[in-house]
Amino acid sequence: MQPRAGVAGVSRKQQLLKRHRRNKRLGVLAGLALSLLSGIILAWWLPLLLLPLLWMAHEAWFADHLFYSPGEDYRFRFAEQTRELAVELRDGRLVADVSLEGEETLLLEVRIRSGWLGRLLDPRVELLEGDEIHDRQTFERGVDGMRFLNLTGLAAPLQAGRLRLQGRHCRLAGPMRLWMTPASDLRRRRVMVIAPHADDAELAAYGLYSQCDESWVVTLTAGEIEAEHYRQMGMSSAEAARMKGRLRAWDSIAVPRWAGVPESRCVQLGYFCLQLPAMQAAPYQPQASREADMVDIRPFRCFNPFPLPGDADGAPTWNNLLADLRAMLEKARPHVLVMPHPTLDPHPDHVCAQAAVFEALQGLAWQPETLLCYANHLHDNDRWPMGDSGDGVALPPQLEAIAAWTPYSLVLDEATQRDKAMALGMMHDLQPPAPFKRRLRRLLQRWLAGRRPSPYGENEFFRKAVRRHELFWRRDL
Repeated sequence: MQPRAGVAGVSRKQQLLKRHRRNKRLGVLAGLALSLLSGIILAWWLPLLLLPLLWMAHEAWFADHLFYSPGEDYRFRFAEQTRELAVELRDGRLVADVSLEGEETLLLEVRIRSGWLGRLLDPRVELLEGDEIHDRQTFERGVDGMRFLNLTGLAAPLQAGRLRLQGRHCRLAGPMRLWMTPASDLRRRRVMVIAPHADDAELAAYGLYSQCDESWVVTLTAGEIEAEHYRQMGMSSAEAARMKGRLRAWDSIAVPRWAGVPESRCVQLGYFCLQLPAMQAAPYQPQASREADMVDIRPFRCFNPFPLPGDADGAPTWNNLLADLRAMLEKARPHVLVMPHPTLDPHPDHVCAQAAVFEALQGLAWQPETLLCYANHLHDNDRWPMGDSGDGVALPPQLEAIAAWTPYSLVLDEATQRDKAMALGMMHDLQPPAPFKRRLRRLLQRWLAGRRPSPYGENEFFRKAVRRHELFWRRDL
């Protein structure tokens, strides 16, 4: 694996976002021109009616950041551990001649075609046994391409021939392929979760680390920037950033206790948010916080249960980060490392986090056996996983199969989902209310497009992360 493979994706996402904003500006200008022309030709009051209607239509149906065509196929290469099985759909029932243990990761590759209503309402596939809906998985409006349904946890009805698939605002078309990864319970191994920011471990892997025999959570940055919520309390920019960093440092140590992970196995390294790329580019050069007026990381480490190499001088350098990671790896000796995916997740701190771990592992006597990668952010679709809280997690959009990975999916029961939601609710960064425009957009989408808010919280991550599945990409080292 190339540790820095995701760097090109960062600039790619910025290019896609730039193109999206350019097209949006052109659309706004075209709408204004059409409204003014109607006012000149037909009636003076028409622009006053059309402009609000056009804005409402945009917010309800065209505000998603979708940087690809819904008609494109998702493409994945699976590693040799994942086997293809014969399967077919008969009268809405999925028929597969398979023998399953029940804990396998199961993915159904199928073409999904949106109906006309699926261009206004989110198309979804319901997975049923009799009249009982076990799961729902949602896709892009106007979808017409190969997608990958996550059937993990449904081995029993699948094997018995009782699993039904029902499209809402879409239909399923053949041929289909069933992909199966054999059961492997990594929860019985010693697991270390690498979180670039406080809440990344909970978003991606709360269900996993809360059920492991021994879990470690290592958070790399204090996440102190973008502290507008605290500036509204009367603090200066630097004071607000320092307050936010202290709170998130506390979160990174305290919240895993909710899952039964003792504070003795939770560490906050305290490096500064969005400065990891600059640290990597100049490994000996300290990189100060962008907003907190700080060049010493030690104040954000005050809750750590033991000292680390970087405590000696508190310098925010790449070399100190590597030394801290090596110390943690040698102390914990994890069998399983959980970290951001090198190509699916484009956040610059996430890209640098996995690069730092691979560099830190070089030359160490202890080496982990298994790598699990997650994606809390995507290049092409800011709504993934699509659908509602509690729904299953289908595979994310990927339009080019670059490397072969083994999918690994964990099923979370309702009690674990609720515990995960409460853990996210304790995270200070997910507590501030959304801006007025975003709240109004969600209200319009609820009324006009049928989208439901999460019952657990206003932040979008409550909808995206509190799900029936946690999805990882596995590679044995």
